[in-house]
Amino acid sequence: MTEPPLEEPAAASPDAAAPLAAAAPPDAAAPLAAGAPLDAAALAAAVVRPGGLWRSVEVVPVTGSTNADLLARAAAGAPEGTVLAAEQQDAGRGRLGRTWTSPPRAALTFSVLLRPDQVPRARLGWLPLLAGVAVAAAVRDLTAVDARLKWPNDVLAGPGKSAGGLGGVGPPGKLAGILAEATNGAVVVGVGLNVSTGPDGLPPPGPGALPATSLRLLGSPVLDRTQLLAGILAALERRYLTWSRELGDTERTGLRAEYTGLCATLGRNIRVELPGGRLLDGVAAGIDADGRLLIGMPPGADLPVAAGDVVHLR
Repeated sequence: MTEPPLEEPAAASPDAAAPLAAAAPPDAAAPLAAGAPLDAAALAAAVVRPGGLWRSVEVVPVTGSTNADLLARAAAGAPEGTVLAAEQQDAGRGRLGRTWTSPPRAALTFSVLLRPDQVPRARLGWLPLLAGVAVAAAVRDLTAVDARLKWPNDVLAGPGKSAGGLGGVGPPGKLAGILAEATNGAVVVGVGLNVSTGPDGLPPPGPGALPATSLRLLGSPVLDRTQLLAGILAALERRYLTWSRELGDTERTGLRAEYTGLCATLGRNIRVELPGGRLLDGVAAGIDADGRLLIGMPPGADLPVAAGDVVHLR
């Protein structure tokens, strides 16, 4: 399920976070228990540093949407590098106006405020893809879960689990979703990552959608959300600062190659529902310089798609 890379709202070293203690290996069959609360002080100590991207890390018990909150702060002049995390969201937003919910302290739900003033506007569409790469890479590094990307920025791993715990075969599941929203030169990137959610806490998939999954159900040895968030912020910082310094050039930064290497959509038969309801069937042939998905539809040339719902066909 995809859409325009940026939405207008109707939300130590730079690549290494300070080490945090790892959680004990999970028991996916055990009853779901609330995770430990996020440690804002430990997060700030791990990622806020002179000359770095992150300026502050705030954790709130509950909010409607961290994206909506940061968009309002951006309009009021909040600086780049502001991070807002919530233990629970009760009005979280996904792409295409969808909602996103999770049990309290079972997921990472956070948003970051960026101001890529020097990057040409034509290249800003890469920001949500960059965020997807950072999340997938951090998950792979910290948990050894084989996280992949579904264009443009859904994080998959799997196979997914259906409500009731059925799983183990079939397609990968959706582990995380990302929503980027732009306002007056600022971009707010929101991430929702299922961490300790049990089978009964996962929503049923919609028509044509992939089932959901969580790090707990995938057997991750790390379920410490503070450690996970510190790792994701470090991975995002390194890529964002490099991308900004090179004015959004994805070739010189290696971002396009890294994204291509992680993208599970490429090479697959897919169906794309474009805005307005038009359907396209073809092969995901590549990613162009603007981050658009190239759809192979012989005998014609590859068709670039910037927005649409993507379904992986078997």
